[in-house]
Amino acid sequence: FGAKEILSLQSNEKDLTISVEPGFTELDRGAWRGKTKGEIGLDLLQRFDACDLAVTPEGGESYPELKERVIGARDRILSMIEFEKSAAIVSHLQVTRSMLSEAMGIPASSMASLKVLTASVTCIDYHEDGTQTVQFQSFKPNVGLDQAKDGAN
Repeated sequence: FGAKEILSLQSNEKDLTISVEPGFTELDRGAWRGKTKGEIGLDLLQRFDACDLAVTPEGGESYPELKERVIGARDRILSMIEFEKSAAIVSHLQVTRSMLSEAMGIPASSMASLKVLTASVTCIDYHEDGTQTVQFQSFKPNVGLDQAKDGAN
């Protein structure tokens, strides 16, 4: 179940504007797409997480590139809504980490360490003066979901 499916379920709500922002697309893993951690190699993954641009997969993007793209998309959304109004972004792990790390002042080279559970909610307030407040991170309501096989929840 992905972000687009969640949006389609919400489309019946009245007074709700739903749009897809391409800037919130998950990290492009390029040549690593579909490969396991073992196939990629733990050393390469650790170097990638630390933002060693030399190991960015062919056709993929680095964390700094992702973060720049996501923050640009976030800024476009913020420019479209009135102050004190809300917007919800349904996204995947690295997009959430990008916005969360920006709000917390954490560089891209450390954002892989941010804990974000599968199917969780993170809330960030954006203020008129440009400050950001993380209200909660990776909140996971108990809604009867089974434990993920990969332990991500």
